[in-house]
Amino acid sequence: MKACFGVKRKAALGATALLAIAASAVPASASVAGDGRWGISDHWGVITRNTIGSPVAALRTGPFGSFGVVGPTARPPFGRGSLGIEVADKSTSLTPPSEAVHFGNEVDFFGAPVLGLSQVGFRVFQTGENVSYGGTRNLPNIRFEINPNLTALPSTTYSSMVWNPPALPTSELNQWSPYLDATTTGSWFLTGAAGSSTGCNLTTQCTFQQLLAALNDGGAQPVIYSAGVSKGRDYMWIGAVDGLRINNTVYDFEPNVVRARRVF
Repeated sequence: MKACFGVKRKAALGATALLAIAASAVPASASVAGDGRWGISDHWGVITRNTIGSPVAALRTGPFGSFGVVGPTARPPFGRGSLGIEVADKSTSLTPPSEAVHFGNEVDFFGAPVLGLSQVGFRVFQTGENVSYGGTRNLPNIRFEINPNLTALPSTTYSSMVWNPPALPTSELNQWSPYLDATTTGSWFLTGAAGSSTGCNLTTQCTFQQLLAALNDGGAQPVIYSAGVSKGRDYMWIGAVDGLRINNTVYDFEPNVVRARRVF
């Protein structure tokens, strides 16, 4: 399944321009399941070159619960499965000794414009234990590998564009969270020289709009290499993610398959 983005030259990002950008779409060629609104999305899996140690990122059933939790938050938000993630903090001989995992898609988003992103987010199963391991913002990330195409750094052709979710309220632990909107909550940063140049780095993180504005510097537009969910290298975390949204497509992680649904 190929994600479709509108093409846009670098220019001031106004509300009208953002609305004009085409959203990710489920193509007619995709195999369709169930009621016809879901299609099968291929090309998802662990991105091996970005994975360190022996972490887990696997399509699974559930989680259901935790015990005593009932209602919609006691089950995956879509279908019956999710992307289960497990990373350890002190399990390698490297520096730092923590693990990292990256579950993503290196095919369907390749070459899409970064400035075409308008909706990004997911739902997460967070536990109190994870908070004790690394604090209230110890959560998985959304990660786009990109070519930032910065005018000031013509030889820099790679950076990771990473979203750190906001802390969840105590009332939303040990169950499925509501949708976390990466365009309005949390913070973003770029890795490497692109982060230093734009000021949107791990130390001084930016809002989504600030990051897009920093990348919109008047030259060639930044483009996406891959999109996915990642965790590490920092704290131990065991939980799950579902309903990854990229523009107008929601990716539902199910046992043995990733489904895609067009939303409006």
